[in-house]
Amino acid sequence: MARYRGPKQKIARRFKEPLFGPSKSLERKPYPPGQHGRTRRRRESEYAVQLKEKQKAKYTYGMLERQFRNLFEKAARKKGVTGENLLRFLEARLDNTVFRFGFGATRRQARQFVNHGHIMVNDQVVSIPSFLLRPGDIVAVRPKSRRVSAIQENVQRHRRSFPWLEVDRKQMKGKFLDYPNREDIPENIREQLIVELYSK
Repeated sequence: MARYRGPKQKIARRFKEPLFGPSKSLERKPYPPGQHGRTRRRRESEYAVQLKEKQKAKYTYGMLERQFRNLFEKAARKKGVTGENLLRFLEARLDNTVFRFGFGATRRQARQFVNHGHIMVNDQVVSIPSFLLRPGDIVAVRPKSRRVSAIQENVQRHRRSFPWLEVDRKQMKGKFLDYPNREDIPENIREQLIVELYSK
């Protein structure tokens, strides 16, 4: 299973955003990591800005390069704006949707729940985090897994809703209504920079 295993807070400090969930390190050290983190850095090149944006998207959604590139190519083949298609596909991933429903506190935790067989799609257990949902798909916590304390705590704590998702927290299930519109996706990602990077 390919995923980033390195230090999380260094990455969060590099991008100045809590990419892996709430972090006190951003409050304690609001500057980039490393020996020269506090010093003023020279202006970044256009390529550096584009690369940084791609890396931020990869870390946010928990993907490595090959998987991310494949999803980008799929987005490029689909009709419409490539950058927006990419974000829609990222939001349609099963691990991300489990996180959005509030069954997982973070995308990493949601990914683990999927891997461990706690999640069903259309009444079938799916253990592939990168599984892409289609409009109308029903995602639910497996009946045997509804007693898992971590899932119960997440459901009680999570109250955020999204227009492309419909969730029943009592039944621990939800419906993927449709691919989201760009303005509804809360992630701070400039997708056009990613498109420009891959177009070189």
